[in-house]
Amino acid sequence: MLSDFSGVIQKGTREEALLGAVAWDRLPRHVAIIMDGNGRWAAQRSQPRIAGHRAGVEAVRAAVDTGARLGLTALTLYAFSTENWKRPRYEVDALMRMLRRYIRIELDEIDRQNIKFQTIGRIGALAENVRKEITRATEQTARNKGMILTVALNYGGRAEIVDAARAAVRRLLDEGSRPDEITEERIANELYTRNLPELDLLVRTSGELRISNFLLWQTAYSEIYVTETLWPDFRRVHLLEAVVDYQRRDRRFGGLKLVRSS
Repeated sequence: MLSDFSGVIQKGTREEALLGAVAWDRLPRHVAIIMDGNGRWAAQRSQPRIAGHRAGVEAVRAAVDTGARLGLTALTLYAFSTENWKRPRYEVDALMRMLRRYIRIELDEIDRQNIKFQTIGRIGALAENVRKEITRATEQTARNKGMILTVALNYGGRAEIVDAARAAVRRLLDEGSRPDEITEERIANELYTRNLPELDLLVRTSGELRISNFLLWQTAYSEIYVTETLWPDFRRVHLLEAVVDYQRRDRRFGGLKLVRSS
């Protein structure tokens, strides 16, 4: 596995030390990141908020590249929430332009790394030009077998559960079953993330101690790692720190028997 990082990790660095501490047989399968701190990063430099969003693109590249090299099954990034529509129009428009530009610029590299691209959220509410870029990236990488990169757009955890519950009830009625026969499994099978493994590790940047309506169902038993690092400053070393910290924990899943991370 170390060869996956050949040429990108310098000897004698903290990155190399962390990589040496990774237990390759106990990697988290699914890691999700709440990318927070762009605004504060910009404010610290007396720059407009949008400058923080632009700087955050490099952090996305670092996280995606590191996740793919580690061999994660899935990496999910919280890019735009249902609440973000409340931000000033110019900021929302700029975020959508950056998203389209990111997909256009990074798509070939994502494809080269055998990464499968997909989105979750109420995508139908996004502008047509955004949806077109999403469709192109999804179709181009659909047959890839490597890490699944999921970008959460117009996403809200409560909205996802509502959508899943509605879909589960409709399916029950179509089957001639009663709504009171709904189960956790039925709802889980209707979640946006139904094609992904259980969420093992949730990373939050900028030091905030909340999950901000992100993957509410999926975080039931996930480990949570918070770093003070603002998202634009997030790099390979920070994701490696999160993975190593995760592997040091004992996961109980509500019981008394200790279960090591797997």
